[in-house]
Amino acid sequence: MPNSGFFAPKSLSTLREGYSLSRLRADAVAGLTVAIVALPLSMAIAIASHATPAAGLYTAIVGGFIISALGGSRFQIGGPAGAFIVLLASIVDQYGYDGLLLATMMAGVVIFAIGALRLGTYIKYVPHPVTVGFTAGIAVIIFASQIKDLLGLSLPGAEPAALIPKIIALWEARPTLNIEATGIAVLTIALIVILRKLKPHWPGFLIAVVLTAALVFFLKLDVQTIQSKFGGIPRSLPAPGLPAFSWEKFHALIPSALSIALLGSIESLLSAVVADSMTGRRHRSNTELMAQGIANIGSALFGGITATGTIARTATNIRAGGTSPVSGILHSLFVLLFMAVAAPLAGYIPLAALAGILAVVAWNMAEKAEFKSLLTSTRGDAAVLLATFGLTVFRDLTEGIVAGVTMGALLFMHRMAQATEVRTHHHTADSSEDAEADALLADKDIVVHHINGAFFFGAASTVAATLERIGDPPKGFILDMAQVPFVDYSAAHSLHGFLKVAHKHGAVVYLTGAPASVRRDLIKYGIRKPHVHYGHTIADCARAIRHGLEIDAQDE
Repeated sequence: MPNSGFFAPKSLSTLREGYSLSRLRADAVAGLTVAIVALPLSMAIAIASHATPAAGLYTAIVGGFIISALGGSRFQIGGPAGAFIVLLASIVDQYGYDGLLLATMMAGVVIFAIGALRLGTYIKYVPHPVTVGFTAGIAVIIFASQIKDLLGLSLPGAEPAALIPKIIALWEARPTLNIEATGIAVLTIALIVILRKLKPHWPGFLIAVVLTAALVFFLKLDVQTIQSKFGGIPRSLPAPGLPAFSWEKFHALIPSALSIALLGSIESLLSAVVADSMTGRRHRSNTELMAQGIANIGSALFGGITATGTIARTATNIRAGGTSPVSGILHSLFVLLFMAVAAPLAGYIPLAALAGILAVVAWNMAEKAEFKSLLTSTRGDAAVLLATFGLTVFRDLTEGIVAGVTMGALLFMHRMAQATEVRTHHHTADSSEDAEADALLADKDIVVHHINGAFFFGAASTVAATLERIGDPPKGFILDMAQVPFVDYSAAHSLHGFLKVAHKHGAVVYLTGAPASVRRDLIKYGIRKPHVHYGHTIADCARAIRHGLEIDAQDE
């Protein structure tokens, strides 16, 4: 079961089913492979989030370890994710780095609560056009945020956060273009693309970073590096500590924390679903969210940024032969080992190379084929996509998601309402009925209404309008609800109005065919005698109307 147990980490399942030396070897190879990918990517994401490269490594180590050790997926790899760059950078700019740490811890508590309350299954109801729209929007913003380092531009002041002012500022700074930095960025992107095509199993990100760092060192190129901007990378984890706290800052950060929690929940469960589709396994969504919550609290305690399940690294883990959460745990330990051994060398990494990596990440995460497909599908899906994309790019990620989900829900309700119909006729030719029933139903004094589809508030007015076209009142009505999967109070209220009108005209109403759950809800909502009777079949109802009988299956 995907959600069995209150808190059931997949690592415990691995131990219970037996863990062999051959599986350990496979997990070690996969963990090393993912660590090689995660090392430059974690630093690049942290820098783009207006944090230090070390913060990205802390996140991969602490957050990644906890997500793998306690999560509900066998294959999930946790760490910093590109989807958070825009949100985290805006928090740092507005509240400082301590504000980001506090918001991350608050979000961790919220994500844990979502899982503990078993609300994780509802995350899947985010419409696909919304996920494609905000992912594409984030990709655009990530790329725009890297233009400065891609071209080695120098700005007189802080880089604007909003897209249009940012583009204007970058355009005005074009005379400061650094040819050497641009060359490093182009070389990085070219190496990654070529290696991905010719040698897809090679660590393209790491190779590109190592080669460009060597070029910068030996040719003494005039480009910014991690050392020149951040003073290098520490060789160990810092001591855990709490960020500065005040109630004023806490209240101010609530919207940001909720945004992190919403995006983190969506991102991590999407990644787990991708892992399921690649392996045939099933994750435990609520356990996964509780682990994500703990991981974010732990990451912030050690000075890291927001951690979540990452689709690219999780897929890399699976392709590299990972068999259990042990590969994710080892990935974190390998990153820690790299940091301890190679921290001095990391100082030579050019920022233009990391910007090139993020440019590739943005291109890959844009889901261009999905975006184009949704644009040419229905007008409703295209509208949801464009609204989410536009608000994400030009306004705010949270506004984009909320608007997209709201529009998606309204679109769904509209489609459901359109799918609900009432077919009305004065007789039936159903061969399953006996001859007497056929004769009775041929009587124009008996009108049969077949209601098909979900009978809810969106369809209530349409159904009620059809039912209330009584004209010359017949002797009786039969409402066939065999094709009604559910009913809500609004629909029952509109049905009650029809029953009152029919009763006023002296027409008896029978209801038949409703599934047991629908019948129970109708009775609970007040659809009962004396305004309506319940019959077993259309034939039974027709006999009762013609002969003045009173049958009622209401209490059965």
